[in-house]
Amino acid sequence: MSASDAVPVLYRDAHLIVVAKPSGLMVHRTTISRDRIFLSEILREQLGQRVWTVHRLDRATSGVLLCALDAETAGALGKQFMAGTVEKRYLAVVRGWIDDDGTIDRPLKHEQRGDQPAVTRFRCLARTELDEPVAPHPTARYSLVELEPKTGRRHQLRRHLNGIAHPIVGDVNHGDRRHNRLFRMKFGSHRLLLHAERLAFDHPDSGRRMDMRLPPPSEFLAVIGALGWAASMSDRGPASTDTGNA
Repeated sequence: MSASDAVPVLYRDAHLIVVAKPSGLMVHRTTISRDRIFLSEILREQLGQRVWTVHRLDRATSGVLLCALDAETAGALGKQFMAGTVEKRYLAVVRGWIDDDGTIDRPLKHEQRGDQPAVTRFRCLARTELDEPVAPHPTARYSLVELEPKTGRRHQLRRHLNGIAHPIVGDVNHGDRRHNRLFRMKFGSHRLLLHAERLAFDHPDSGRRMDMRLPPPSEFLAVIGALGWAASMSDRGPASTDTGNA
């Protein structure tokens, strides 16, 4: 994505905006990043006004992103995230055959704050086995997983899945390079296969429960189709498209 590209809008009113974040784009500028293009700055130019980011998605993650259009709304939404009342759901392709469902309850270390509680629920949607040897195994197994983080730690999903030996495919920091290489060569997939498909929250002005959804982008869906999982996506629902008063 270039600085001249418009960010796709899923919902907008006078108080907030929900957009479709692409993979490979940082949400906002940080002191440790060398990136020159940021979603928050593109969106500010696109809307002609200041934008407040109230949560984050990793650079490599695509999906639903919520931003406020005034400081009061930003504060109200931030309190919902802190209270854990915002529902978040992700899709991921992981190495191996994961259990049907379960909860990962493992603290994650923060550089300044030490160990922090972290909880992720998961549900397996589909599994497959490829006739592709990836040492030390003669075949390669993968799962399509629905993830619901109950806390919001840095790289939580990526670290939690890696911690139970089911790293997310395409993860260059917490993943498996052998499987990442296989997906690049076999499917032309060069991205992290993690997508934020749903975000539900209470509108700070009207109190209405907002349930925003976004299917994975085409390059993610192409991998899902190649793995034979298209039927598993049939009941995920269409993208949210709405503008006006909540």
